[in-house]
Formats: sequence, C-alpha cells, structure tokens
Amino acid sequence: MRHAVRSSRFVSLCLLILSPLLSPTAHAGAERQLVAAINDYRAHPQRCDRRPAQRLAPLTLKSNLALPVGYGYGGGLRERLKDSGYTAVAVRSIRIVGALLDGQYADIGISRARSEWQVVLARPVLDSRVGDNRSVGKALLAEVNAARARPRMCSRQRFAAARPLSWNPALGAAAQGHSKAMAYGNYFAHRDPDGDGPADRARAAGYRGRQIGENIAAGQSSPGKAMAGWLASPGHCANLMNPMFTQVGAGFASEARSDEGVYWTMLFGAQ
Repeated sequence: MRHAVRSSRFVSLCLLILSPLLSPTAHAGAERQLVAAINDYRAHPQRCDRRPAQRLAPLTLKSNLALPVGYGYGGGLRERLKDSGYTAVAVRSIRIVGALLDGQYADIGISRARSEWQVVLARPVLDSRVGDNRSVGKALLAEVNAARARPRMCSRQRFAAARPLSWNPALGAAAQGHSKAMAYGNYFAHRDPDGDGPADRARAAGYRGRQIGENIAAGQSSPGKAMAGWLASPGHCANLMNPMFTQVGAGFASEARSDEGVYWTMLFGAQ
C-alpha cells in the first residue's frame, strides 16, 4: 500500500492453543506442545462445535512418523512410511506453513465448514495501540513541537528552531472533519467534493486566523509515521517549521472500505 501525503499552504484459535509455538525459545518441545493442544481438542470437540460430539482417544507421538518437511507429498506416503518402520492402514499428511511464525501479522480469524478449517492471519492498517482522536491530537501536538524545537533542513530550505504551537479546538475540529470526510468519502485531496479548501473548513469551524496551512496523509499506521512522512517531504516539512504559524489542530479517521484505510489531517493557523 502506498503511503500518501500532501501539503497545502493558504494565506488569509478455538481449535488449538498455539501460543507456546509462537515463542522464539520453542524448539525441541514445540512438537509435544502441538500434540497436546490437538489432543485437548479431540477430547473436548464441543468447545468449538457448541454441540455434543464424540470424544476421541489421544494421538500418540511417533518419531518414525516425523518425516522431513516436504517429504511424503505427491503420493506414495504409505510406502515411504514403511521405509521408516511404520506400516499404515490409513495415513494423512497435514501441512502447517510458516505464516504462524511471521511477525508481521497481528490478528487471526478462524472459520469452519464441516471438517475443513480456515485460518486467516492479517495486520490492520491502523496500529491497535492508537487511541481516540483526543490522544492522537496530543501525540501529534507533541511531535510537531519536538520537530520545531531544533533547526531543520526541509530539502534545500533551512529553518531555524521555531516556537511551539498551541492547540486550537476549532482547527482540531476542522482537521478531524476533513479526515472523516476523506475516509468515508474515499478520496484524498485538500479540496472536498464541494470545492471547499482548508481555509473554508477552518472558517466554518469558527477559526478567524489570518493564515492557514494544511498537511494531509493517508495509509500511515500511527501518528508517528504520519509525522515522519511529513518531515520527509519538503512542502509538509515547511508547513511544520513555518515560524508564522502559532496554532495547530489535528485529527484522523479510519474506514476499512476506503482505499487507504486511515487518513490524517493537520491544520495550522496564525491569529
């Protein structure tokens, strides 16, 4: 997913408990832990079905069934087990791939259709640690003031350290409103579908400042990543460091059905 930023300046498992397998220290004992979890499920299948089900005898861990991974697929599995000293009447191989140990995933979903199970692993666009709009506003205010506290080069333009910005509720309301409009309207632009721009939104929220600037971003998972994207872009960086600005408001909104998932807005002003 691309991470988009723009600036504008305007003047005036139920099935198995797998957590032991996810520990980085789980190596030699992992097989026994998995077997224990499977046997617990076989002994209590009603936990998932929510209806009476036959309890099954536990499976026994056999070392001569532990074929190398990838060995035994494509037919002839029974014959290959014979080579390891196991004569089978029935045999079936189930493969669990390495996605279970992929650190990029944060969430899991499990579904069942008769005897077939499906596990879906995913990571959301928005970091689960991101709080509500108020806490995000505080985080963005702290970050912009930390950035302004020291000299900075925005591409080829040098900025001296600037005084900290104060939070303005009207600018915050306008910024939050624009983030929601972009998220639910599924667009990414400084001007909304009605043609209103940052200055129009600020005035509609009750702000009467003489100068307005706006940074927007989309697709970033946290306030820190949105700020990092702005600082890496000359136009956004210049807005953040502009000494004429004295006030700021910011907001975000997320909508799973939108193209970018999450949208950020920071609105600057000067009285």
